[in-house]
Amino acid sequence: MHVASPTRKTVAPETTSVLPLLALIVANAALAFGPWFVRLSDTGPVASAFWRITLAAPVLLAAALATGWRPNRGAGGGLSRGLWLMIAVGGLCFAADLGSWHLGILRTTLANATLFGNSATLMFPIYGFLIARAWPTRLQGVALALATVGAALLMGRSYQLDPRNLTGDLLCLLAGILYTGYFIVMARARATMAPLPALALSTMASVLPLLAFVLLLGEKLVPTDWTPLLGLALVSQIIGQGLMIYALGRLPPLTVGLGLLTQPVVAGTIGWVVYNERLGLPDLIGALCVAVALVLVSRRPRA
Repeated sequence: MHVASPTRKTVAPETTSVLPLLALIVANAALAFGPWFVRLSDTGPVASAFWRITLAAPVLLAAALATGWRPNRGAGGGLSRGLWLMIAVGGLCFAADLGSWHLGILRTTLANATLFGNSATLMFPIYGFLIARAWPTRLQGVALALATVGAALLMGRSYQLDPRNLTGDLLCLLAGILYTGYFIVMARARATMAPLPALALSTMASVLPLLAFVLLLGEKLVPTDWTPLLGLALVSQIIGQGLMIYALGRLPPLTVGLGLLTQPVVAGTIGWVVYNERLGLPDLIGALCVAVALVLVSRRPRA
């Protein structure tokens, strides 16, 4: 398997490095457009999350089936009851994550919403420390300290600009916590399932909880203009998440962490151009601290 002809040796770096890297960049850029589509939607923010999932779920399920996966195949004749339960809980966490994040998007800057929405990248290692009952490494400790300082700077600036922005920051931070819960619950499913079927099933499992949230909040459900919601489902959920799944299995964690930095940059640029959300020096320092922390926790420790 490791022995290849000279021709294959020259092709392999291109197919295993360039394409996944390109997919990672496009995925993060696509995901960064999500908050803008939420603001453009004429439904409620949680309703836009519902349509993002509902419109994308059939496409993701069809893609999973196209890979040859079937829910009734595998050891024991299909998915176990415990695995179905994990997927259902994961769908609930994902629904709560999206609902909280979309509420926060309308109450803070696009850059802050994107940064705090990605905070699961920092929180998931903390969960690992608690489970392992181990202290973080020195590098990971520095990353957590930088993230804390950066978050404090960003939230302080949000409060100075508008006290309502702090509420948006906290909602987006809550979304990051809920997304961490989604990671934890889906870890078991991903241990026995391919990523695409796991994403498709957890996406479908979040449809009904999101609909319940919409009805509970009394939001407008049916839009007048479907364009932003179609863009949200296609660009964020299908293209963004789909390419991210493709890249995750083919790139080292550090590269993925660096790729995450493109999201707040793209979102901040959109916020600046479209909504005149200018970033001051404290915002830039805070964002840089969080960005560096994201990269540091993505580094694979040496053996």
